[in-house]
Amino acid sequence: MIGIFLCLKFSIFIPMNRKDQVIVIGGGLAGLTSAIHLAGQGIYVQLFEKNTYPTHKVCGEYISNEILPYWNTLGIDVNILHPTQLDEVQISTKKGNILHSTLPLGGFGVSRYSLDHHLYELAKASGVVIIQDQVLDVRFDTNKFLVTTKSNGLFNAAYVIGAHGKRSGLDKTLGRPFIQRKSPWLAVKAHYSGIFPDNLVALHNFEGGYCGISKIEDDKINVCYLVNFESFKKYQNLNDFQDQVLCANPHIREFFEQAHCLFDQPLSISQISFDRKSLLHNHIFLVGDAAGMIHPLCGNGMAMAIQSAQLLCQILVNSFKGETQTSEAIESAYKKAWKHQFSKRLAAGRILQSIVLNPYLQEFGYAIGASFPATIPGIIKQTHGKAILC
Repeated sequence: MIGIFLCLKFSIFIPMNRKDQVIVIGGGLAGLTSAIHLAGQGIYVQLFEKNTYPTHKVCGEYISNEILPYWNTLGIDVNILHPTQLDEVQISTKKGNILHSTLPLGGFGVSRYSLDHHLYELAKASGVVIIQDQVLDVRFDTNKFLVTTKSNGLFNAAYVIGAHGKRSGLDKTLGRPFIQRKSPWLAVKAHYSGIFPDNLVALHNFEGGYCGISKIEDDKINVCYLVNFESFKKYQNLNDFQDQVLCANPHIREFFEQAHCLFDQPLSISQISFDRKSLLHNHIFLVGDAAGMIHPLCGNGMAMAIQSAQLLCQILVNSFKGETQTSEAIESAYKKAWKHQFSKRLAAGRILQSIVLNPYLQEFGYAIGASFPATIPGIIKQTHGKAILC
């Protein structure tokens, strides 16, 4: 009853005729970054997030340094979270053959548990109205949006930003095409204590998938792996799969033999889709994983989520200043900017994933990388962007 009252209270007392009102659906990296950016420009923002903070999320927890200049302009300082600095990558084939390289731009490791909570606090301090509720439906009617929530709230806005993640019940309600297709991908993540280099991102291949290992804050180690469900379903549980499939790679086995899991149980999510997604749906702007996912082996998903927020918010801020007048022009500008920044990265990610998941191409790629190690940073650059300047 209290939740219903609060939502009705918000919908009654928020000025319903504000032309600068924006609703953000989802409080992950893209959603919170969008909210902080817009609120910093004096735009009224409501953000809806169904979960509480802090919470763990299935994620590789590595962010490319390319986003730091942009975050700095927003007053986001991740150094207070004491992230690890990552500048080397190690890649192994299923057989255990291994390659080493530097990361051209470098990156940092920080848990989503700490990072999302930090951004949440910054968003509140920036004046963003954050409402813990689940958005069930969004309708566009006569140049405004009507947003319905689980607690019977009804809200309106000039613009809606969909930052609701990889796969959501809202996608089904909206009838987005990708949600109708089953995806074979399952992801599993947990934190560990143990021995692992502070500056290293390891990417180890196994039958049907690959596993990323890297340090985060507080000397913890994040382990996140992606696997095809066909490979996983032969086993009774995660432990059996880990012992018999992941640990067939000697480097993964060596890690797990000395590491201790800090979670009661690993977290997992299924039906992860890498299909092409629309950037707009019924005039809703989509950012982050809701707009499209790069394959995790590229290590650029978190940076892309943040940069997609930056691309959209710059366009929206300009429109509020009167530089872009029509909704059609705004939508066209966003699609053009997004495709310019990310299309080549996504294509490179699809090619790399097809190579990595093919045992023969995997070993052939290893042979090329071992013979010509200078090619590896160049390949990494194809899946990453340059430092984001504002």
